[in-house]
Amino acid sequence: MAHTEPGTDEPPVRYLPGTIAHLVFNRPRVKNALDAESWRLLAEALERFEHDPDARVLVLSGADGEFCSGADLSGNINASSEKVSAKMREISPIIVRLHAMPKPTLAKVDGVAVGVGMSIALGCDIVLASDRARFGAVFSRRGLTPDGGLSWLLPRVVGAHKAKELTLFGRLVDAAEARELGLANLVVPADELDAVADDWSERLAQCAPGAAADTLGLIDGAWNSTFTEALENEAAAQRRAVAAVRAGRSAER
Repeated sequence: MAHTEPGTDEPPVRYLPGTIAHLVFNRPRVKNALDAESWRLLAEALERFEHDPDARVLVLSGADGEFCSGADLSGNINASSEKVSAKMREISPIIVRLHAMPKPTLAKVDGVAVGVGMSIALGCDIVLASDRARFGAVFSRRGLTPDGGLSWLLPRVVGAHKAKELTLFGRLVDAAEARELGLANLVVPADELDAVADDWSERLAQCAPGAAADTLGLIDGAWNSTFTEALENEAAAQRRAVAAVRAGRSAER
């Protein structure tokens, strides 16, 4: 049974199933920082989404105008190194599942996406941001190092030198700079974010599931493939796509 946030009947992470499913970080009193229960519910939601045959797209967002302020470190900053390592091992499969999800994921970022909140946003396939969004690899401000896969994700988006600048200085990046750096696909006025996210997610939901999964796999796998291997992988994916199209046409006859 999920725990609820103090003073509310709401769980710290809400999952709303559907063709376009929604996952909402829901701890507004701490700008949606993730505690242990949040991580558990996030893992559960990702599993439900992945195995739901009717779910096509997952939209991640945060309650009350904030995406996610990172991990809730209260009570953990003095933990032993063994406990920290154990916690990282618990979180890593959740981040991997999000990044490797064979269905499109869309981060709808309003307000802050910092620390592991930034890692989660960049782990999605599409990032839409409002003009008041702020991104930050703020780990260094607390004497910590990047986590949540950010050391892998960030240099692939902005390049190694810029990634080192952002992580060492830990400064916040506003929406305009985030768009320029490629951290966000699109920046829109805050009052238009929901409508644009709805439009994009509906368009993503129209993609053929098999072709969408293969497209995501091809792009994500390109980092670890040679050019020749990429061509071979594309040919295999195209064979599957053509077969699925033919099967669909046959079923319509």
